[in-house]
Amino acid sequence: MTKKPKYWISAKKYLSDKDRVMKKLIRSYKSPSEVILTSRKDVFFSLCKSIIGQQISVAAANSVFLKFKKECKGKIKPLIVSKLTTAKLRKCGLSRQKILGIKSLSKQIIEKTFNPKLIEKMSDEEAIEYLSTLRQIGRWSAEMILLFTYNRPNIWPIQDIGLLRAISKNYKKNYLPPEKFVNLLKKRFSPYCSVATWYLWRSIDPEPIQY
Repeated sequence: MTKKPKYWISAKKYLSDKDRVMKKLIRSYKSPSEVILTSRKDVFFSLCKSIIGQQISVAAANSVFLKFKKECKGKIKPLIVSKLTTAKLRKCGLSRQKILGIKSLSKQIIEKTFNPKLIEKMSDEEAIEYLSTLRQIGRWSAEMILLFTYNRPNIWPIQDIGLLRAISKNYKKNYLPPEKFVNLLKKRFSPYCSVATWYLWRSIDPEPIQY
């Protein structure tokens, strides 16, 4: 794991100055608990974990992922994953669609038809579009990769149920919060929406999210 992003301290001050609710949340999660938005810098690992975790509970996702990791002998790499049979992946608890997604991802990276290194030079929207060309990866999954793997500072994942719940809770809004208000917060929190998102998540879940 790497250290917290370089922009973290500046982002906390900026958000605290901009918004009273955010100021309160930032004070509630002081060091060391705040130093959590870290990255493995391993996009293949994170994409596999994202695919595995889709549409199932966190507990179920963790269970399946541990079995998957065991089948990979602890080394989640494209060449290793590409050699796993469908039967072995199914035993881990993976659905047919998820198996196809992970197999396709492995093949594309091995054949270099998908190059994660290109993402570093892309804008957020360009990167989301590029990641979304992968099988089983939509906008939400792409945003999670940009936030957790690349530590992009201004990701505001409005398809995320947890974020919307946290906005409703902290700003006393009905669920779902009005789209106009969600967009207002995005404007207020930019260019540090990722940090605002992280603190809002923490307000509803004591266990920090990680991909």
